[in-house]
Amino acid sequence: MQMSIDEILRRLGGNEAAASLTGVSLEAVRKWRSANAVPPRHWPAIIAATGLSMEDFSAPASSEVPVGATAALVLADGSVFWGRGFGAFGTSAPSELCFNTGLTGYQETLTDPSYAGQIITFTFPHIGNVGTNADDEEAARIFARGLVTKEDFTAPSNYRATADLGAWLKTQGIPGIAGVDTRALTLRIRDLGAPSAVLCFPEDGKFDLKSLAAQAAAWSGLEGLDLAKEVTCDKPYHWQGGTWSWESGFSAPAPTKKVVAVDYGAKRNILRSLAQAGCDVTVVPATATAEQILAYKPDGVFLSNGPGDPAATGIYAVPAIQGVMAAGVPIFGICLGHQLLATALGGRTYKLDRGHRGANQPVKDLTTGKVEITSQNHGFAVDEKSLPAGVEVTHVSLFDGSNEGIACPAKRVFSVQYHPEASPGPSDSAYLFTRFVEAMA
Repeated sequence: MQMSIDEILRRLGGNEAAASLTGVSLEAVRKWRSANAVPPRHWPAIIAATGLSMEDFSAPASSEVPVGATAALVLADGSVFWGRGFGAFGTSAPSELCFNTGLTGYQETLTDPSYAGQIITFTFPHIGNVGTNADDEEAARIFARGLVTKEDFTAPSNYRATADLGAWLKTQGIPGIAGVDTRALTLRIRDLGAPSAVLCFPEDGKFDLKSLAAQAAAWSGLEGLDLAKEVTCDKPYHWQGGTWSWESGFSAPAPTKKVVAVDYGAKRNILRSLAQAGCDVTVVPATATAEQILAYKPDGVFLSNGPGDPAATGIYAVPAIQGVMAAGVPIFGICLGHQLLATALGGRTYKLDRGHRGANQPVKDLTTGKVEITSQNHGFAVDEKSLPAGVEVTHVSLFDGSNEGIACPAKRVFSVQYHPEASPGPSDSAYLFTRFVEAMA
C-alpha cells in the first residue's frame, strides 16, 4: 500500500533531512508534497535510510480497464494514465517520458532523431489536425517511441495532407494514446523530472500493468546511453536541396563552400539550411574519424543534433572533433553537436531534470544583448563552470540560465544548444548558418 508523502518525510526526519539525503532543494521536496509522489531516482536512497520497500512508494494500479479505454501509459512508479489508442498496436520499449510545448510541427517533431528513446507528451491539444505528408518528415522514419495527446486527432484539414496521423503512425509501427490529461502529466514531469514509461496499445485489449510498470522501472534511462549510432546514416552521401519556398520548392543556390556534416541524428531541414546558405554538403556517419572527415578537404565541418548522452557519444566523437580542430578547420555545432564540441574543448555536460523541448524558448545572445525565440529539443546541457579559458559563453537560456552557446575564436569554432533551422519553430536564429559560411572565408 502506498505510504503518504508526509509519513515518508517524517521517517526521514523532516523536509531538510530529506533534501540533504537526496541532494535536492527544499522547493523540490515541497513539490513532492504537491504531486503526492517521490521521483523514482530517489527511492533507493530513501529505502536505504528508512527500511521502506518499493511498495511503500507506489500503489498497485487497478487491473480494471475503464470504459472506453484501449491504451495505457504506465510509469515506473506504477501510475497509469488510461486513454484511447491510435496508430500501431503494440507496446513501446521503455522510454523517457517528456513533453513538448510547440503549437505546430508535430510531424517534424516526431521524425526528429533527437527524440530517440523518448515518448512525447504534446501540451498543445490539437495534434493531427493538418494530417501528414512526406515533405514535412525530418528523417526517413519516426525515432520517438510513442506519443501522448489530449484530444483525438480529426480528419486532416490541409491541402498538403496525404494521410491522417493515425494511418501514418500505423505504417511506422508507432503507438499513440489520446484522451490523457496532458496538463496533469506535464505538471508531474515538470515537478518530479522525466520518468521512465511504457505505452501499451494491445490489439486484444488485455493489460498486464504490473509487468508494464516493472519494464519501465527496470530501464536504465538515457544517462550513459549512446543513441547516435542508432540514428546516424549507414554511409556518406551528398545532400541535395535547400529550404522550401513557394516559387522553387526545395531548390538551393549554387554552393560556394564545401562542408562535411557529421550526422549524430541530423534533421533534413538543417542540411537544407546549410545548402541554402551556400554550402555543398557531404554527410558522414557519427563514427567518422578526423582523417575520414578531413579527406573531403572541407572548408568547414558541421556537428549535428542527435539523441542520447553526449558523454557516451563523445567516446568516439570527441577525438574526431579534436582532430578537425587541430587541422584549423572551422566548426559549427548545434544541440548534441554543441555538447560534443564543448566536451572536445575540455568542458563537461550534465542531465537536465526535464529538458527543453518546444518552439518558444527564449535565449539571450550575450554578444549583442538581443533575445531570440528558439526551437529546442535536448535533455542534457553544457556545464559553463567546466569550460576552460579561451572558451566564451555566447548565449544563455532565459528560462533557467543554462548554457545555450559557446565560441572559441582561437580555434575558429562555435556552437549553440538550440535548433536554428526552425523546423518546427521561429526563424530568429537562421543567421547562424550565414555566420558559419562567413567563418570559412
